[in-house]
Amino acid sequence: MKKFKITFLAIASAFMMSSCTDDFLEKVPPDTINTSNYPKTADELITMVNGAYQPLQWPKLYNMRMWTTDIFAGNSEVGAGGGSDGIETTQLANFVTSSDNAGVLDLWRGPWPGILSSNIVLKEGAKLNIDQDIKNRCMGEAYFLRAHYYFLLVRFFGDVPLITEPQDIQGDLYPARAPKEDVYKQIISDLEQAIELLPTKQQLAEIDNGRATKGAAMGTLAKVYLTRGEWQKVVDLTAQLDTMGYTLNADYSDNFNPDKENGVESLFEVQYSGSDKYDFWSNENQASWTSTYMGPRGANFVAGGWGWNQPTQEFVDSYESGDLRKDKTILYEGCPSFDGKEYKASYSLTGYNVRKFLIPLSTNPDYNKSPLNFPVLRYADVLLMRAEALNELGQTSLAAVPLNKVRNRAGLAAVSGSLSQSAFREKVLHERRMELAFEGQRWFDLIRVQDGQYGLNFLHSIGKTNATAKHLLLPIPQIERDRNPNLTQNPGY
Repeated sequence: MKKFKITFLAIASAFMMSSCTDDFLEKVPPDTINTSNYPKTADELITMVNGAYQPLQWPKLYNMRMWTTDIFAGNSEVGAGGGSDGIETTQLANFVTSSDNAGVLDLWRGPWPGILSSNIVLKEGAKLNIDQDIKNRCMGEAYFLRAHYYFLLVRFFGDVPLITEPQDIQGDLYPARAPKEDVYKQIISDLEQAIELLPTKQQLAEIDNGRATKGAAMGTLAKVYLTRGEWQKVVDLTAQLDTMGYTLNADYSDNFNPDKENGVESLFEVQYSGSDKYDFWSNENQASWTSTYMGPRGANFVAGGWGWNQPTQEFVDSYESGDLRKDKTILYEGCPSFDGKEYKASYSLTGYNVRKFLIPLSTNPDYNKSPLNFPVLRYADVLLMRAEALNELGQTSLAAVPLNKVRNRAGLAAVSGSLSQSAFREKVLHERRMELAFEGQRWFDLIRVQDGQYGLNFLHSIGKTNATAKHLLLPIPQIERDRNPNLTQNPGY
């Protein structure tokens, strides 16, 4: 259940932040905080750190752009209304992206306000003489969030400016890109600090459920090491997570049930309340876009129902026979009814729609009130990271144990630990694709394995022959380069 509250504030007359009171995600009228009005009390520090979460909710990140990465990863097509609707995502999916692409600009701009907010908390919070537990938690959350935002940026863009102090007009407003190795060092350092400072999920008060925890920081650090191929560190961190009370939900669909959010499988979720107090299209919006955008177009299944993110035939054909996740992830002709309604292939250009994020019209008749959180890190992901890392270390028989826990819930037969390392690797990557479908994970898997060659091979196999090595990174938006002459462009753009 969602508890801690995010409210919207303007920071330094340029960036937006959040505040909190008693109930989660309930808004109050906006205030303005300038650079001379830094926190002086525990409550003000909590207000500041809440602001660092808020950019996660924006369409620039998890309310839209993160799940659309599955489209250019080949799991789905834009769908939508045709014509120029979603043209920026179509360009990304066809690998004809240029530096003026609107989706790329969103992904570049989305993290920076959160980084600014985190930097303010870390600089000013260190000076405060307040309750040590509150101070530790707030500082830990800021370290976690700064690392999370930078982890997104470095995977999408490679070298990026590395800013660890609050910027003001007296500072360097034209920072150059730092080498990605330096960015990763900072991410790792921040996550290690977060692990030290944050409470476990069990130690959080109920009102704070949904905040970053020690487990969220450990899981994210494991993902960082997975990305870098540091397999033993992945094994060590995921082994610790195995002892921290996380487990798989018995029912896969509970991960996408608004009544069961922040549950036993959840390490971290982006929080939404479904409040319509603010404009649905604004950054202040507190309602999820997933159901509204992904619902079948013209079918009256969900409020809105704009038909985005339509699974491809190749993706649907990738389900193994008997996979229980299929009926809970996608809509197809002949599938179990949805809210008492039968699905027709004509509702989609591909014959399929995403199901896992849909809120039935009968329970939520307003397009702008979906309360569904977005899953960022689940325990199933942790198990699959552990399986992949053990296999890469040559311990394939041990790797089969966590992999088969995920497969068992899906109703699938166990994978043998006697497979070759390469065959097992393919099994794990396939399992990641099906388990985490449409959660914004597939693109990152494509570009990290075999330094991206795995992704290029896959994309070419499904007909995306435009994809080349340059597309493993997104272009630096030209508008940002025009404003900051010290920003270089990625090769090939």
